[in-house]
Amino acid sequence: MVCLGNICRSPVAEGVMRAKAKEHVLEVEIDSAGTSGWHDGAAPDERSLTNASKNGIDISKQKSRKVVLSDFEVFDFLYAMDESNYNNLLNMASQKYHHKIKMILNEVNAGDNRSVPDPYYGNDGFQLVFDLLDEACEKIAQNLKR
Repeated sequence: MVCLGNICRSPVAEGVMRAKAKEHVLEVEIDSAGTSGWHDGAAPDERSLTNASKNGIDISKQKSRKVVLSDFEVFDFLYAMDESNYNNLLNMASQKYHHKIKMILNEVNAGDNRSVPDPYYGNDGFQLVFDLLDEACEKIAQNLKR
């Protein structure tokens, strides 16, 4: 799960996906990271923590980290939260890994290339982000069960 700073959207996506994996009894490795590394080692944004908690998801133990080249080898999928980070991932990865990089909301509406809005610069939008990611992660979990 990848966004820019790994403190708002991608930590929520990681937390939601972990809950979906548990619910659907999936044995998968889930992590999140940012393409910037600006917040390395930082906890998720307090607003993301609070909103995730209100929705029954605990992301309090997560720490921000930057995407590293080995992520493209280790993970089967790298889900970008928006087009900018999607392109950042494509630029970071060798072409042989491009098939692993996906826009997360395309899991719900294939080919729409919609972005998960970045709520960082406002106080609203955190619930919308949660709802979008919940729907996408549910679809991912269902697809992994097949």
